[in-house]
Amino acid sequence: MGQLFSIILIGIALSMDTFSLSLSVGMFNTPNKKALELSLIVGIMHFIMPFIGMILGSKLVQLFELKTEILLGIILIIIAIQMLIDVIKHEEEKFNLSLIGMFLFALGVSIDSFSVGMGIKAITSNIYLAMSIFSLCSFLFTFMGVIIGRCANKILGIYANIIGIIILFILGIIHLI
Repeated sequence: MGQLFSIILIGIALSMDTFSLSLSVGMFNTPNKKALELSLIVGIMHFIMPFIGMILGSKLVQLFELKTEILLGIILIIIAIQMLIDVIKHEEEKFNLSLIGMFLFALGVSIDSFSVGMGIKAITSNIYLAMSIFSLCSFLFTFMGVIIGRCANKILGIYANIIGIIILFILGIIHLI
């Protein structure tokens, strides 16, 4: 029982960055269908990345000297730039995260689950249950973030879009430092 509680807490912790970034995406009046697609992709990535981390993690990090924080920072800044371009073009109501954009978003927010995957065997022997919980948590937090962000946009209008862009830029820069 304690192990399950720990796995749920890890799933929630892994989903917090997803939630905060999903708020930014939701501020662009993201439709429910796009919110669901993004949430599914993020959920799938939070299942796959711990598995890859478990299998290849330590070898890849040593081989390529990967800095996951820098990769995440670059991805967040790219998404913020895409959102800024949409605001400048006065398309804030039509921000449309493409499939590639959704994949990059999901990759960015699931990198931390890759590192969890490297130590997942120390956490639990039921790896598939843990990955399923990570996936479910990230799906729910992504969807809730988009919906709450959309509500904030109705209240704040264009300022919500600008706030979302600033949040992404700041988080991207923080991860680059």
